[in-house]
Amino acid sequence: MNVLVVGGAGYVGGAVTDLLFQRPAQHRVSVYDSLLYEESYLKPVSFYRGDIRDRARLLSLLQWADAVIWLAAIVGDAACALDPAEATEVNQESVRWLAENFTGRIVFMSTCSVYGAADVELDENSPTRPLSVYASTKLAAEAYLESKNAVVFRLGTLYGLSDQFSRVRFDLVVNTLTFRAHTQGRISVFGGEQYRPLLHVKDVARATVDALEQTQTGIYNLSRSNRQISDLADQVALEFDSVIVERTPQKFEDNRNYRVSYEKAAADLGFDPKITIPQGIREVKQLLDEGRLVFPGHPRYWNDRHLAGGK
Repeated sequence: MNVLVVGGAGYVGGAVTDLLFQRPAQHRVSVYDSLLYEESYLKPVSFYRGDIRDRARLLSLLQWADAVIWLAAIVGDAACALDPAEATEVNQESVRWLAENFTGRIVFMSTCSVYGAADVELDENSPTRPLSVYASTKLAAEAYLESKNAVVFRLGTLYGLSDQFSRVRFDLVVNTLTFRAHTQGRISVFGGEQYRPLLHVKDVARATVDALEQTQTGIYNLSRSNRQISDLADQVALEFDSVIVERTPQKFEDNRNYRVSYEKAAADLGFDPKITIPQGIREVKQLLDEGRLVFPGHPRYWNDRHLAGGK
């Protein structure tokens, strides 16, 4: 199968391409990426540098592909808020174009943020209430794929390390708390009662590659567990010798508050996440302990800070 990984140099893309590269008898892989967060692409995989808005360049690759894994996006509420028009063009309109110009298998990444806020556990039939440009553009993009041979993964908040080439992200809650514990020796939690569904980036990659050869279409939640932010802070602190968790009771800073069920993905796709939250914390901690990042506070490890020019 010819597989085009659009956005394959990113955080999720790194883990996806590693798995595909391990199956050369099954898949021929090409990566298309603008290298927004990277300075080079060193993997021994066919690579094309380009913007997803360069339709002519991308169309020639779609004509080669049997399947497309569409990871390209401006990811995160804060990153999309910097330029909502650009976020709409990249996250939403590019997917409309994909749906109009590709007839093969599509694996698309959406987000559980489309649910907004709710006090009950949510499944794929639950109401959606997007509270940000990011969530709204992803929800609109999902609609363009309804009649396609496409599987849409609504991802929980990711954590952990992807691969040896892709940057770590410190703008994800588990990774953020681990970073603060390591660099500051303390974690400040404001409110902390809000829930997040959580999932290791490599478990996303496994589901993505498996979906290439599955026949199911439609929307699937992907998560491992639902945890409160305050509980996550305590979990991170357990992995350090002396970290102080400071709690300030107040209204949520972030209005998103949701728990999701992944029972549909487990039943239909055999989805079975393997990597626990403590494992994810430990691998990020080890990266920092061993000094493998020259400047761990560099803006490139936060999507919004990097896009804002390092401010």
